[in-house]
Amino acid sequence: MLDIKFVRENPEIVKENIKKKFQDEKLPLVDEVIDLDKKIRAFKGEAESLRASRNDLSKQIGALMREKKIDEANEIKATVNKNNERIAEIEKEQVVLEEELLKKMMVIPNIIDASVPIGKDDSENVENQKFGEPVVPSYEIPYHADIMAKFDGLDKDASGRVSGNGFYYLCGPIARLHSAMLSYARDFMISKGFIYCIPPFMIKSDVVNGVMSFAEMENMMYKIEGEDLYLIGTSEHSMIGRFKGQIIKENQLPLTLTSYSPCFRKEVGAHGIEERGVYRVHQFEKQEMIVICKPEDSMEWYNKMWSYTVEFFRNLDVPVRTLECCSGDLADLKVKSCDVEAWSPRQKKYFEVGSCSTLGDAQARRLGIRTKNENGTYLVHTLNNTVLATPRGLIAVLENNYNEDGSINVPKALQPYMGGMTIII
Repeated sequence: MLDIKFVRENPEIVKENIKKKFQDEKLPLVDEVIDLDKKIRAFKGEAESLRASRNDLSKQIGALMREKKIDEANEIKATVNKNNERIAEIEKEQVVLEEELLKKMMVIPNIIDASVPIGKDDSENVENQKFGEPVVPSYEIPYHADIMAKFDGLDKDASGRVSGNGFYYLCGPIARLHSAMLSYARDFMISKGFIYCIPPFMIKSDVVNGVMSFAEMENMMYKIEGEDLYLIGTSEHSMIGRFKGQIIKENQLPLTLTSYSPCFRKEVGAHGIEERGVYRVHQFEKQEMIVICKPEDSMEWYNKMWSYTVEFFRNLDVPVRTLECCSGDLADLKVKSCDVEAWSPRQKKYFEVGSCSTLGDAQARRLGIRTKNENGTYLVHTLNNTVLATPRGLIAVLENNYNEDGSINVPKALQPYMGGMTIII
């Protein structure tokens, strides 16, 4: 969410940003919030003037009462009562206007970074850099569900009976490989100096509203019936929510945190849920990284964070590339974002395994997360990035380590977590 002062002073910049995101239907919001802000400030000024007048009149009443000028005192009391009634009216109207202002401000997109490419949707995202050689072997790579099935590693028939479409059972060495990847992701991030956390897997609605846009919430979040709780779609939500309303000492910044959680998503939209495999599902597990820092340090951390995901997958013998998200593909709270995509030798193309984003002070403004130095308090910047989301990451490891005889090489980095196993046969 933008600062209303910034919108008030820079309406054309805000409108131009909306155009860059191809959300022209939101352009009227800028003038609407400026008008609401003007009315609110006028109400505040009137209320302050009435309170000051009330204080002066109250002093006069005291003096008149001491002088036994009862009639004059009562006349002034009547004026004070009228002032109090007007103040109450103003406060009531102001609450309504402030709620309307907040509602509109929450859907005005954040100002994107100047480096973000302009494009309507994800088809116009821009490849940045490739890491590792994308190889297509001379032999056929089976569909990932068939690779798993060969080792009795995937049971979607049973999960369909138990939970419905979009869920899965992982079993045997495939399940063990899945867990090994998560354990390695945890230790990899700890080695980078990040503090390991396990957060709550449910969060309240005020936290949801603080960390994401309304459209994202509707398409992603599962609501707990009868309670003010939502299942998290990513641990970033509860990790950022941890600091809601807090003032963090400046000398504690940056906060570098890495969190494990299961994640739950409706996956409403054009993509849908995958019938056979586990690429797009309702439930998965994730190792996330979160950074809370001073504004001037956020872009440096952004570049560090996506590079860690690249390094992680290269350590698992998976070629990857980074893809810069264009303006129309950025969620409204994001300033800049890139995807890390893994090479699929079966499909002969890359697919998304992680996403890195800086949100500027948007989440901090919504949740009231600040830091303090000798000059006062100010909003922090928040960033998040996927270390590993699996079973999607598992697919990348299986395909890129699949041998012609149907066996699977265990990447060296994962072997300590697999009891020394070097190959799955």
